[in-house]
Amino acid sequence: MSLTHNGRIPAHREAPAAAGPASGEPGPATPAGPPRRGAAVAIHDLSVVHGSGKNGVTALDSLSLDVAPGEFVCVLGASGCGKSTLLHVLAGLDEPTQGTVHIGGQHTALMFQEAALFPWLTARANVEFPLRLKKVGRAERRARAEELLDLVQLSGVGGRRPHQLSGGMKQRVALARALAQDADLVLMDEPFGALDAMTRDALHQELELLWSDGSFSVVFVTHNVREAVRLGDRVVLLTSRPGRIAEVFDVGIPRPRRHNTADVGELARHITDTLLTEVRRHGRTG
Repeated sequence: MSLTHNGRIPAHREAPAAAGPASGEPGPATPAGPPRRGAAVAIHDLSVVHGSGKNGVTALDSLSLDVAPGEFVCVLGASGCGKSTLLHVLAGLDEPTQGTVHIGGQHTALMFQEAALFPWLTARANVEFPLRLKKVGRAERRARAEELLDLVQLSGVGGRRPHQLSGGMKQRVALARALAQDADLVLMDEPFGALDAMTRDALHQELELLWSDGSFSVVFVTHNVREAVRLGDRVVLLTSRPGRIAEVFDVGIPRPRRHNTADVGELARHITDTLLTEVRRHGRTG
C-alpha cells in the first residue's frame, strides 16, 4: 500500500470528456476504469478496513478511480458507504489497507460539513491561519485574507468572530480558508448539507465561479443527488458498505447549471433510482 503526494498540478483546465450531447441530455453511466496517466488523483484497488479480525469493518473495497487536473468529481452513496473514509485517505488522515493512492499535487485542503472555525479568532484571522503556518508576512497574509473574503462575498466582516456570523457566512469563511492554502486539490465533505436551500444555492454558484479558472480539482462528497449533478463533471455512485464503485455518470449538462432545471432533474432522478436499487440490493436504508 502507498500514499504519495508529489508534483504540482498545472493551473490550466484539462476538461473531462463530455458524454452528453450539447442539448444538455445526461450522458450514460461509464465504468471508473484504471487510473489515467497524468491524473490529479489516481486511486487503484483501494481498500480500507477499520479494526482487525472478527471486529474488522471494511469501509472501502477494491476501489479504483482517477480525477483529472481541474476536474470536479462528486461522490454519492448511502450513509456508511465509505465516502468520508475516501476523503480522509486522500487527505492523509487515514491509511489504505491495500492499494495505492497517488495525489499529483503537494497541497490538499479538506473542508468539513461544519465550518470548524476557531471561535477565538476573527473571520479574517481564521482565513489567515494557514498563511501564518506558511510563515507569510503579516501585511501579505492580511491582504490575501481580505481578497479571499471579498471573493466569497464577505467584504467588511473580517473583524467579526464566528458567533457573530450566520451559518452560510461561516461556511464562506471556511471556503476562503481552504482556498488560502493555495490547494491543488480541495476535498469537501458535505460542506453545505446543514444550510437552507437558498444559501446552499448561492454557495454553489460561488464555488463554481471560484473553481472555474481550473487552478484546482475538487472531490465533493454529498448525500444530495441534485447537488452532485448541479456541481459535478462526473458523479461517482458508491455501493452500500463496503464501498465499491457502482456506476460513474458523466454530466453532459452545459454550465452554468441550476438545481431546479429539467435536465438536472432528469439526471438526478436516474441517479436516485440507481442509488435506491443499490440500497435495496444490500438491504440498507441509509
